[in-house]
Amino acid sequence: MITVKEAITKNEMKKFILFPFELYKNDKNWVPPLLMDEWVTFSREKNPSFEHCEAAFLLAYKDDKVVGRILAIINHKANQKWNDYRTRFGWIAFIDDKEVSKALLQAAQEWGNNNGMSGIHGPLGFSDLDPEGMMIEGFHNQPSITSAYNFSYFPKHMEAHGFSKSVDWIQYKFNASQDIPEKVGKINKLIAEKYNLRILKAKNKKELMKYAPGFFHTLNLAFRNLYGFTELTDKQINFYLKAYFGFARPELICFILDEKDQVVGFGVSFPSLSTAFQKAKGKLFPFGFIHILKALRTYDTIDLYFNGVHPDWQKRGIHSLYYVEMNEDARRLGLKTAISTGQLETNINAVGIWDNYEKESFIRTRCYIKD
Repeated sequence: MITVKEAITKNEMKKFILFPFELYKNDKNWVPPLLMDEWVTFSREKNPSFEHCEAAFLLAYKDDKVVGRILAIINHKANQKWNDYRTRFGWIAFIDDKEVSKALLQAAQEWGNNNGMSGIHGPLGFSDLDPEGMMIEGFHNQPSITSAYNFSYFPKHMEAHGFSKSVDWIQYKFNASQDIPEKVGKINKLIAEKYNLRILKAKNKKELMKYAPGFFHTLNLAFRNLYGFTELTDKQINFYLKAYFGFARPELICFILDEKDQVVGFGVSFPSLSTAFQKAKGKLFPFGFIHILKALRTYDTIDLYFNGVHPDWQKRGIHSLYYVEMNEDARRLGLKTAISTGQLETNINAVGIWDNYEKESFIRTRCYIKD
C-alpha cells in the first residue's frame, strides 16, 4: 500500500533531500546537488521565494520505506501575472512503480486544489533559476549542475497518468573553440559603432559584481514573457547573486553596456562542475570543496547559463556581440566543449541563434500539464 505524507519535521525533510541519493546511487550520469544548497533552497526562512510561494514537501512510503518525493508549489506571483491558477510540482523522483508516481502526483494536485488551485503542471521550481522540466531525451549525457535529471521511465509514467506536453526546453552541445561564423563576425564592429556599445571585460570579481545587479534586472525584462516566468524580487536577486556569482569566472562573463553604462545584453557562462559535484557526493567537507576548486581553476568544458537582451535593444542584432566575444574567449582559453542551458523551444529568437554554429542535440526536457 502506498501512502503519501507531508514532510514537516527536520528528520522528514532530511529524507526528502536524501531520497535522490538513494535512487540514483548507481547511475553514472546523475550529478548530486550539494546538500547545504538543498537545505537553503527548501528553507522557508532562507529562500526569499517563500515570500510569494507556498509549498508542501510530500513523501511516498511503501512498507514504511520512502519510495518517492514531490514538491507541490503555489506561486501566487506567477498565478496573478499569468492568470493561471495551477499547482506547480518540482523536484519529483520515484521508483519505477506507477502506483507510487500516481500517488505523488495526485497528492500534489489535491493539496493545490484544497488551496484554491485548479490543474497542475511541472516540473517547475520557485523561479526560472531552479531546475525545470523532466528529461525526455539525452539520458546518456551528463547534465550540468543546474539541469534536471531523471531516469527514462519518468516520462512514461507521466503519460500513463494522463499528463501531456506543455512545452519543451532544448540544450545543445558545441565545439567551444570552433571558428566564428564569418557572417556573424563581420557585422559586430558595425553594430557596436552604430549603437555606441561596449563589451565589459571585467579584470576581477570585484569589478564584475559592480554590474551583476544590473544584469539580473535586465534578465527580468528579457525573460518576462517566457513560459511561467516571474520577475525576481530584490531579495531573490541578492539570493542568486550569492548562489551563482560566488564561483563566477570573470573571463567567462560578457556584459554589453550602453552609453549610460547599463547592462543591455549578457552572456554568462561557468566552468562545468558536473564531474566535481559527482566526486563531492553532495558534501563540501572534508574533501568535496577540493574537487570543486580544482574544477573552477582548470577546465575545458563550460556551461552557458544565461544569455539575453534588454527588450529595448532586441531585434538590433546586439546578441551577436556577446556570442562572438564568448566564442573568442573560448578559443583563447583553449576550451573544448560548451553546453547550452535549457532554452524554450518556443523562444525562436534564442534557439535560432545556434543555427549559425555547428552543434548537436544534447538534452531535451519537458513541462507536463494536466487539468
